[in-house]
Parts: sequence; C-alpha cells; structure tokens
Amino acid sequence: MSLPDFLKTVWATAMNAKAPEVYGPEGTSRALLETSPFYRSVADAQLPPSMDAGPWRNWLFMGGRGAGKTRAGAEFIRLMVSARQAGSIALVGQSIADAREVMIEGPSGLRHLNGCGERPRYEVTRRRLVWDDSQAVAHVYSAEDPESLRGPEFDLAWGDEIASWAYGRKTWDTLQMGLRAGAAPIAVATTTPRALSWIKGLAAEPHTAVTRAGTADNEINLAPGFVSHLRAAYGSSELARQEIDGELIDDPKGAQFKRSVIDLHRSVVWPVGLARIVVAVDPCGSSRAGADACGIVAVGLGAGPSETRRGYVLGDASAHGLTPLGWAMQAARLAEDVGADEIIVEANMGGEMVEQTLKTGGVVIPVRRVHARLSKRARAAPVAALYEAGRVSHIGRLDALEDEMCRFGAEGFSGSPDRVDALVWGLSALMLRGTARPRVRVI
Repeated sequence: MSLPDFLKTVWATAMNAKAPEVYGPEGTSRALLETSPFYRSVADAQLPPSMDAGPWRNWLFMGGRGAGKTRAGAEFIRLMVSARQAGSIALVGQSIADAREVMIEGPSGLRHLNGCGERPRYEVTRRRLVWDDSQAVAHVYSAEDPESLRGPEFDLAWGDEIASWAYGRKTWDTLQMGLRAGAAPIAVATTTPRALSWIKGLAAEPHTAVTRAGTADNEINLAPGFVSHLRAAYGSSELARQEIDGELIDDPKGAQFKRSVIDLHRSVVWPVGLARIVVAVDPCGSSRAGADACGIVAVGLGAGPSETRRGYVLGDASAHGLTPLGWAMQAARLAEDVGADEIIVEANMGGEMVEQTLKTGGVVIPVRRVHARLSKRARAAPVAALYEAGRVSHIGRLDALEDEMCRFGAEGFSGSPDRVDALVWGLSALMLRGTARPRVRVI
C-alpha cells in the first residue's frame, strides 16, 4: 500500500471510530485500531494530515502546552513502523537527554504507548531504538549537534519542540538532506510555536502540511483545572495565545527587541575568557501579590577591542513576590553561580539602603548604584541597537526574559519591564559606559 493510500485508511479508521453512524464500517482497519487504540478517540489535529489535497513531505504540528503534540508524534512513528512503512528513523530532540526522557521514555514516549504493538528496546550505548519484529531502527540525535546528522539516511524522521532547538534551521536543513531512503520519506515536527523565520518558512512550504491545537483541545487528558488555571493566570495575553492556544505570533509592531534577532545569535556554549561579568538588579517595591517583579539578570563581556566586544546574557533569576532580603539573596546566588565580579543595582528608590540590603543578603562582591534619568524606553534603545548589530548572544533559552523583551514597547504592552530593565542596566554598564574615544581639548 502506498503512503497516500495508507494515510487515507488511517483517516477512515479514525473517523469511523469517532462517528460510525456517519462513516460506517467500510474502509476501516481493525488491525490498526488494535495496534494503535489512540486512533479511536484522536483529536483531528493529532491525525496525520490527509493527502487528498496533495502529497506532503513534512507534517508540522504546532500546539499549546499539553495539546498532545508529543503523543501524536510518537503514535505516528509507531503507526508507520507497525505498518512496515518505515525502517530507518531519525529522532531529534533539543538534546540527547530530551530525546530519551521525552520522546522515548516519557509518559507519551515511544516505549510507553498503549496498544498491542511491539514495544521497542532502547540501546543506550548506541543511542538507538530497535523494533525486533519489524527490524525498524530509530537513531537518536541532538539539535545541539547538527553535524551528527550528516551521512545517515532515513525514510522517516520526528523532531520534537523544534522551535526550541539551539541550531534550529541548520539542524532541520541537515535532517532534510538525510531524508532520502524509501519510496516516500517524510518528517514530522511537533512544537510549541515561536515566530522564528525558519519556522514560518517551513509552514509556508508547499510540501508542508500544518495542523494546530490548543491546550484546551486535550483537556480531557490533563490534570483537572489545569486549563482554567492557565487562563486565569495569563488571560488573553500574547504569551497565552502562543503557549496555550498554539498560535504563531510575529513580533508585535513597535517592540524594541526582535525574537528573530535573539534567536539568530543564540548560543548553547558558555563563553570562555570573559573580561567581566556583572549581575544587574532592578529592585521591586513590594512583595505583595500583583506587584512588579524584581529584575535580576547576569551578563558578561567578551574580550577584544571595545568596538567589537560581544555581550552575553548568562542567566535570569528575576521573580515576583520577593521581599528585600529575598531578592538580595537571589542576586547573591546568581552572582556566585556565574562568577560575577560586580553587582549593579538601580537605586532610585532606596539609595544607600538598597546597597546595604544586598550585602545583608550575602553579596560579597562590589556593589555599584546607578540612577535612572531617562525613561525605560530611552535607556533600552542603545541596547536594542547592540542586538540589531549582532553583538549580543543569549546563552541557552531565557523564555520569560525574551518574551518580555519582545513585547516591550509594542502597542498594548502594560506593566513594568523589570527583567528588561535589569538587562539594560547590565549591558549598558559593560558595553556602553566609557566607550567614547578620548578627546583632546585645546586650552
């Protein structure tokens, strides 16, 4: 059976199981239902797309947190293996550990699926999953190492949380070049959406089929009250639309920082030989519920001429509900973790008392007080220019900070950008202070 015909059978089976009075028994596959009972009650978004509208090479499933993306990806791999539609498979996770703990051994992973199909065994040393009956083999790869995908060839691939891959575009492109085995090689990509240029390009390709689902679509399989809790906490914010509803949201108009720029220069490797490391603190005025967060961000400066030195955002320990002693201790811990040589703290409110609070909280390195004379937006503009020039890299993912950065300045933005303010203080101190060239004054 060809792949298009096989997927039509899957659709007929699922539709018959959900609405037999409409679809009737014809075209169903009892073996399919026995092997993969998931398809008896599957949500439409979790079904592999039909090929009635034309053949597809890539299936991109974008959904909110808990929308059943991982389960859909795992069930599709098992379906293809059970039907002898795949033999050489690539499993690509954010890291080797993520691939094993989520895609293979997780509660929705390949080794924990319900049904009568064969349970594969995982060979840890060879990083591969083996189905003895069908002789299918799935090799595990990390998006942190795109070069590892060079050489092997596959007839099926599954990439999980591709929008969070460290080297997303390079990993995906290298994977695509390995999809050259079998009669109709295909790739499945499951992810919470992020408005990355390569993700948008993938979704727009003519041979990509896109399905979408929100967290609420899978509410029956989630903890009671989980969806309502998320709605109460995040409402209809852009973060909620992306993380709960599974929408692909572009950077809002007017935002001072762009997600595409941040992602372009992101690194997963801790920089060596940093000239300086500081922790910047934007203190909060209250620990009560609903009060502003305390911004606590660690940044570093690379070596080299001042005009080309690179800034690195190393960590974000910002939090809500911290008492003065609480945020001081939080800053002290982050400073120790990253090896900071100085704490920079905005002291518009508190002055000398802010510095004393930090020392009481365990800060043993020098503390420098800074005072805001310009608006937050005006202070952020030169730092945003450093990002646009490609001179700042984030180490790993800093989702809360980045979400605030990419909303700051946009129409409708509300609240205090505490994380952004701390980031701006830190990078300004390292990259914008004292960088003017000496001038000779004639007397």
